[in-house]
Order: sequence, then structure tokens, then C-alpha cells
Amino acid sequence: MRVKDRTGKAVIYLLLVLGAVLMLMPFYYMISTSLKGPEDIYVNRLVWIPSRLVWKNYVTAWRSEPYFGRYFVNSAFIATVTTLAQLATSALAAYAFSSFSFWGKETLFMLLLGTMMIPSQVTLVPNYAIIAKLGWIDTYAALIVPFAASVFGIFIMRQFFQTIPLELWDAAQIDGCGRFRYLWSVMVPLSRPVFITSGLFTFIGGWNSFLWPLIVTNTPKLRTIQVGLSQFNQEFGTKPDLLMAASTVAIAPLLVLFFVAQKHLIQGIAHTGLKS
Repeated sequence: MRVKDRTGKAVIYLLLVLGAVLMLMPFYYMISTSLKGPEDIYVNRLVWIPSRLVWKNYVTAWRSEPYFGRYFVNSAFIATVTTLAQLATSALAAYAFSSFSFWGKETLFMLLLGTMMIPSQVTLVPNYAIIAKLGWIDTYAALIVPFAASVFGIFIMRQFFQTIPLELWDAAQIDGCGRFRYLWSVMVPLSRPVFITSGLFTFIGGWNSFLWPLIVTNTPKLRTIQVGLSQFNQEFGTKPDLLMAASTVAIAPLLVLFFVAQKHLIQGIAHTGLKS
């Protein structure tokens, strides 16, 4: 039995390592291409290891687009504000769905989840029409307000809130604690993993947003980093070395954020499925 167990674990680990290698290959090729010279790029074969490391590609990529630094600031600002807004609205709605009793709660929650099945492309034109009527085109409000609430965030927070014992609310009532104070002083500290998980997903979504910022902005000063990367695809062709260098710089903050919050991310995802 020990031999079978060890063989089974070895096969599982081997498959996991192969899966990890396949997942990391595009990232490695992106980084290697960002350090290549023309002699390694414009050839009729894949070059996995550059013949020489051209570090100046990063400097050239940054300087080739005058608003590249502004793109970073815009993405960071929009993603941060959107994340904070979503966490606030999701926490309030999830608290209501998990702790309050009112008529039609389950039906309303099911209808709310049903909106997740609607493709974003379907609501693209109506959302743009609303933003245009409000006069928000080419403003930060158009990039932030439509994403200030998230059904996914409400769902995972509601699932996590339901794992918190109701006896805590009874004890808090004895101490004279109200609903909002209980949410802020008890449930929020206990729900740190799910807040980090939801915030991480929201921040990544805001950072990687491309189509909506491209549509609702007219000037480079309000565009995000993903829209800025498209500037390297010009009518005369793509510059792979500069595009990959800029992409590496753009993805670096997300990688750092993920590794910092990895432990809480796993805890948040695991706990949201304990109780439905």
C-alpha cells in the first residue's frame, strides 16, 4: 500500500509540475522577448533564450509613449477606488442577505445571481448611453461608478458571513451593539480573508480593464495601462520587444500583490464554500 500511495502521489506531483510549467511558459516567453534584440525577434523560429540581454528595451518602451506613466497612475487610482467602493457595497448587501430576515430574500438573491449570467457585451451599449446622458464621458466617474458594486463580491461575502456564528450577534446585542457597529467591529475583522479575496479580484479586474476605458475615454490623460499597451500595435506593425517589456512592467504590480495576499486569498476561497 505504501508503494501504491507513493506512486500515486508521484504521478499527481508530476502532473501538477507539468501543469505549472505549461502555465508559466507564456510568462517566461514574455519576459525573454522583452530582453531580446532584433536578431532574436525577426527570425522564422522561436527563440527561448536571448543571445544577448537588451535591458534598454524597458527604458525605450517607457519613453516611447509620453503618457505611459499617467496610464499607471490612472490604473492604480481607478482600481483602488473601485475596489474600496465594491468592498463597501458588497459588505452591506451581503450582511443584509446573510443576517436579516425579510420577505422574498431568497428570490431576490437568486435574481441577483442571475444577473451574473448576462454577458457584459449585452449591457455595453445601454451603459454607454446612460453615461453619455449623465455627461460623464471622458471622466473618472465613467470609469469608477459603473463598477462600484459587484454581484460576485456580494455572493462570496454572503457565503462567508453565513459561517460566522449567530451567537456573536446575540452577545453583541447584550453589550448594546447596533447593526452597523456589529458589522464594522465584529464581522469585518473576522472576514479579513474574504475581504482580501474580493478586493484582489476587483483590483485585478480594474487593472486589466480595456474595452470600457477605451470606449468612454477620448483623451490619453484618462486612459489605463491596458489601453496604453495597445499603442505599441501601430499601423506599421507591432514592436514585440517593446510591447513585451511594457507588458512585463504592467503585470509586475499584480504579481507582487498576489504573492503578498496569497495566504488570505486561499482562505477566503475555501471558506466561502463551507455553508450555502
